[in-house]
Amino acid sequence: MNATILYEDNHIMVVEKPVNVPVQEDQSKDQDLFNQLKEHIKVRDQKPGNVYLGLVHRLDRPVGGVMVFAKTSKAASRLSDTIRKNELEKQYLAIIRGKPDQDGTLVDYIIKDRQKNLVRTASKKETQAKKAILDYQLLASSNGLSLVKVNLHTGRPHQIRVQFASRNYPLYGDQKYGQNVNKPGQQIALWSHQLAFTHPVRKTEIRMTSYPPEAYPWSLWSEMLKGGEK
Repeated sequence: MNATILYEDNHIMVVEKPVNVPVQEDQSKDQDLFNQLKEHIKVRDQKPGNVYLGLVHRLDRPVGGVMVFAKTSKAASRLSDTIRKNELEKQYLAIIRGKPDQDGTLVDYIIKDRQKNLVRTASKKETQAKKAILDYQLLASSNGLSLVKVNLHTGRPHQIRVQFASRNYPLYGDQKYGQNVNKPGQQIALWSHQLAFTHPVRKTEIRMTSYPPEAYPWSLWSEMLKGGEK
């Protein structure tokens, strides 16, 4: 198994998802994180039969970073409720092309084309349009790129990628929403940096942090990231 377990108890498992691994099985039939974790638990704990693991949120395939899974149906139900109430804090690190204002809040309505697996900004009046909100903090800029910290207030598909791209700040390496400026093969610079939530059973605060690899373009700010940017 190539995922790193950051925290685990009887109720939840928090892991660092590797880049380019699907969370769930997709058309590629590549090994997915969900089944890798189930198999890991089954072998490690010598469990007969099927292992329960609850998938309560997702990350896009090319994106790495911190995720939480439920190990019981009770934990899954409570975590899903936490997400519905927007009480799961999700913070990302992203590298975008260009330099936006120092700080900002982005509000859009977006629609997903499920057949093409593409998302676009839309009018509030369009059927199926859903509100997407995030705020960001500009941490650093260099070589036409900017490092931003993003707090997600809604968990829409491809939200960060589409909202920045629609303002001419596509994410570095994004092949879907920045194909005009990114080269094929470049790895998207989007990382699930931190999750914070109330433990579904123990009611204590869980706050887990993960840092991106020291590869370009993250390496432009490796000292800042290694120091645990504030």
